[in-house]
Amino acid sequence: MTTTTLAVLVPLLPFLGALAGLLLGRTAPGFVRPLAVLPTLASLALAATVAWRQGGGQAVDAATELTPTGSVPVELALYVDGFAALTAVLVTVVAACVQIYSTGYLRDDPRYPSYAALVSLFTSAMLLVVYSGDLMVLLVGWEVMGICSYFLVGHYWETPEARAASLKAFLVTKLGDVPFLIGLFALATDAGSFRVTRILGAVADDGIEHPTLICLLLLAGVAGKSAQFPLHTWLPDAMAGPTPVSALIHAATMVAAGVYFVARLLPLFEASQAAMTVLAVMAAVTMTGSALAALAQDDIKRVLAYSTIGQLGYMSGALAVADRGAAVFHLLSHGAFKALLFLAAGVIIHAAGTNSLAAMSRMGHLRDRVPDAYWTMTVALLALAAIPPFSGFFSKEAVLGVAEHVVTGHTEHAPAAAGWIVLLAGLVTALLTAAYATRLWLLAFRGEGPEAPDHGRQPLTMTAVLWVLAVPSLALGGFAFRVLPDWFDGHDLTPTLTTSVLGTGVALVGGIVTYATWRHTTAHAARVPLGAVAAHPEGDAGLVEAEAIATHAPAYGDIAYAPDPSDPGRLLLGPLHRPAAAGFHLDAVYTALFVRPVRAGASLVRFLDREVVETYVRGAGALPRRLGAAVRRAQTGNVQTYVSALLAGTVVLAVAAVLVATGA
Repeated sequence: MTTTTLAVLVPLLPFLGALAGLLLGRTAPGFVRPLAVLPTLASLALAATVAWRQGGGQAVDAATELTPTGSVPVELALYVDGFAALTAVLVTVVAACVQIYSTGYLRDDPRYPSYAALVSLFTSAMLLVVYSGDLMVLLVGWEVMGICSYFLVGHYWETPEARAASLKAFLVTKLGDVPFLIGLFALATDAGSFRVTRILGAVADDGIEHPTLICLLLLAGVAGKSAQFPLHTWLPDAMAGPTPVSALIHAATMVAAGVYFVARLLPLFEASQAAMTVLAVMAAVTMTGSALAALAQDDIKRVLAYSTIGQLGYMSGALAVADRGAAVFHLLSHGAFKALLFLAAGVIIHAAGTNSLAAMSRMGHLRDRVPDAYWTMTVALLALAAIPPFSGFFSKEAVLGVAEHVVTGHTEHAPAAAGWIVLLAGLVTALLTAAYATRLWLLAFRGEGPEAPDHGRQPLTMTAVLWVLAVPSLALGGFAFRVLPDWFDGHDLTPTLTTSVLGTGVALVGGIVTYATWRHTTAHAARVPLGAVAAHPEGDAGLVEAEAIATHAPAYGDIAYAPDPSDPGRLLLGPLHRPAAAGFHLDAVYTALFVRPVRAGASLVRFLDREVVETYVRGAGALPRRLGAAVRRAQTGNVQTYVSALLAGTVVLAVAAVLVATGA
């Protein structure tokens, strides 16, 4: 087969698997798991073949007109360069791991068939985004992912927080998609095409008349999809969905789509210095704010969610200093260790038997009970903290290194202000990342919380996947920075001495200070029970944490506890802990600025509709109705009455005629 044919089959196979799974889910349940796993594995094999054939050389570019539009054509186009080939491999690897893992994690879930089909459709949509060479076709995959996320996050629809989280994810991302769509149309109007190659050609020829406006509109959609400030608030709440869904969304699909989109069209953004500066500020605020919030969370999945937001900030920062190689390098390494972190967290939750025990303050005695999760999560956390020689060190140092090059004037593709913003924010975030990674490891595996009921050994499909993902988390960066430049426009990804020393130094400081704080607080810790509270259903972690924040005390399971004095995050953050735990109250701000005014406006419209408009409508209907009732009473059906009325009318007319004649 040609490379083009293989590339077409990569997104097509998961799509066909999703269709077959939906059709056979009830009639032939025995085929559900093979239909979930096998097409994704086949897609992985084909994506790897496409990457091997592409080899970082000439991009595969093929297109056929999809439909005549009369103006700007829409084409079914493929554009597979080094970025696309490697990103597709990442997507299929993580999707295959998630599908295999889910066969054990959700083995007793009655809605597993629809879940597996939606995961396959989600995977197909992301692959369409990765391989598409036409922005309108890319938009199809972009929106299908949004719909799938709505259903997958709301998988546990019996719980109110899952329903609220799915709706919030859908609405917040759609809020960014509206200006994104306008920006796509404006871009196509200037370039005369939706084709990526023609748009980049127009950029090279200075054919884009409004680059700043278009880039800012597109960044709104990127902020929503990739959970960047200020449209990031949906991602922590999305933890109400099944843990494998969190791994898929956070590691390789949806949130990576925005970063990948900017990387694909980076020359367009480079044409606007203002847009690059805005992107740098957005990345810096996202990095530092999310890292502070992660340090204050008690739920393990919300810590990882804020961690994802921060790591996406690193990728956006690399793009802001005009280096898509560093951005995609970090996207690849982050995809491996973040998928591992979420799936290991799922093993912990599965061992406890309920999502409501995902609170780290309630964890205890887990090191020996879940050794696979312990060792693999340790590897992933070291990669997250960018400790050499783990993969996160090389990819994160690539980001800091290109920021340093901008600051020192070695490149003129980005403004110096963007370089300073990304470099300083990146170093601060490296410190905070090591701190919350160390805190998570200590509280989850070294904590002294009550021992939860043992729900038996985890299925092999769950634990084996952890070790598979541990390999790239440990070894990917060691050789990737030497190989990937051939795939990434030849940009050097070798760590520089200055940023390596600074980044590793601040990471070690963050880890050591957190450990010392934990030792100090553990020596003086004492839990204080506040009383019994109602047990929460499985999957109720979001609601439980919301209640904990409201009462300033973590409350999980059957007992509410006072703030855990052994939590080093409280001492490290000090007065910032409370606002950081609540996400700096951004949801409250949005409620005050947008939700309440909209509700007030809706109430006013409802009042005007019911009390004003309907009054006139009822009045307009009441007059004919009453007139009809009066006429109906005259229709008695008595002939004598009708003749009498006729004679009476004749007499009246005669008298009137006489009077008129007399008066004349």
